[in-house]
Amino acid sequence: MKPTPPKRILIVVAVLLGLLLLMFSLANAQPLPSAQPPAPQPVRVTDDRGRTVVLPRAPQRIVSLLPSLSETVCALEQCQRLVGVDRYSNWPAHLTQLPQVGGGLDPNIEAIVALRPEVVLMATSSRAAARLEALGVPVVALEPKSHADVQRVLGKVGQVLGVPDAQRVWRVIDAGVQAAAQSVPPEARGARVYFEVNRGPYGAGASSFIGETLTRLGARNILPAALGPFPKLNPEFVVRANPDIIMVGARSVEGLAERPGWHALTALRQERLCVFTPTESDVLVRPGPRMAEGARLMARCLSDKAPRAVAPLPQALRAGAVVQAGQGASAAASASTAPGVPAR
Repeated sequence: MKPTPPKRILIVVAVLLGLLLLMFSLANAQPLPSAQPPAPQPVRVTDDRGRTVVLPRAPQRIVSLLPSLSETVCALEQCQRLVGVDRYSNWPAHLTQLPQVGGGLDPNIEAIVALRPEVVLMATSSRAAARLEALGVPVVALEPKSHADVQRVLGKVGQVLGVPDAQRVWRVIDAGVQAAAQSVPPEARGARVYFEVNRGPYGAGASSFIGETLTRLGARNILPAALGPFPKLNPEFVVRANPDIIMVGARSVEGLAERPGWHALTALRQERLCVFTPTESDVLVRPGPRMAEGARLMARCLSDKAPRAVAPLPQALRAGAVVQAGQGASAAASASTAPGVPAR
């Protein structure tokens, strides 16, 4: 057997030494630093007061003081960020398990501060904004009153939450309202409707989100846009208008026929009255993610109660009429500022 050539021995030794050095290096190598999460980006949003609110990051602890805003946060799949709500926020149902901080217009400031919110969502009509901001609590004030407002507020809340494409929720709402409109039979279109939001009586005017939904359903609102979104009415106004259908919540229906002149209303005499349960009323008076459900409720009412042939709206009412005796259209108030009108 011939001896192994020295050159081959040197090559083998060199390879072995190289492998040993590589193993030693790997054993003592420091692990690569893990990828760091991106730094939180500040959030800038201009609210309905015209104020630009700057937050250091998308807030994780939120207090909402308006049911429609609470529902919007949840519709954007961020319910878990809510740490407190007003007493009227009751949908989704688990919101009732959160700490309640009073009413939306005049909430308990100490209770809000104790929850350590990174932002408070509220109506522009709330009296709490200045006090909270003085205590260093950021406030974003938003108050939808029309369909366009609902779409805009969805975008604003999406900005605050850092949720992309918040408008997908609006597209679902809009499609649902359109489907409800298509369900109304032709004979129900043109029905003259009075929608009462509160027994003040406050009605839903043509310029309100409720009025806009009625228009999309093919109904005619007896309250012209000139009166404002939610005007307080002289009961005689409704008598003169003599609507084909009255829509009212169960909370307000008691004593309806006892109002001066109302016993003669065609809608009451012919039982063309739709009375909504408290749960249904909550859906109907909140300009938010459940507006399509509200449209379906109104469409069902129109389909069930509309007369075969509808009368034209009286000329005096088409031109616009006074609200309370001695008051003009300037007396019309929004639902959020009028006393006794349900929180939205």
